[in-house]
Amino acid sequence: MHEVALSSQLARAVDRAAQGRRVLVVRVRIGVLRQVVPETLEYAWGFVIKGTPLDGAVLETTSVPLRLRCPNGHITDDGELKFSCATCGAPAEIISGEEFTVMDIEVEQS
Repeated sequence: MHEVALSSQLARAVDRAAQGRRVLVVRVRIGVLRQVVPETLEYAWGFVIKGTPLDGAVLETTSVPLRLRCPNGHITDDGELKFSCATCGAPAEIISGEEFTVMDIEVEQS
């Protein structure tokens, strides 16, 4: 379960970025290829931040599907992880689905 390690790293990064301000919400986009279970990550987040300056901050996750582009320019949403173009069958490159990105951090206004 790498979600605990990811939550720990995320908490450290968010704490640094918050610069002492109280964090209310952290929004993260996670590509399906990261093999992260959002519910498990959110549970681990609550455990990791307990008793820290981030205690009470909510983690909101958005799943990013695998999207591919073939040499012919076709874009394919690849829910079956075939890594080929649904239109022409050509091998395709990944254009989304690998990310683990903090989109924003909502902090309490002073």
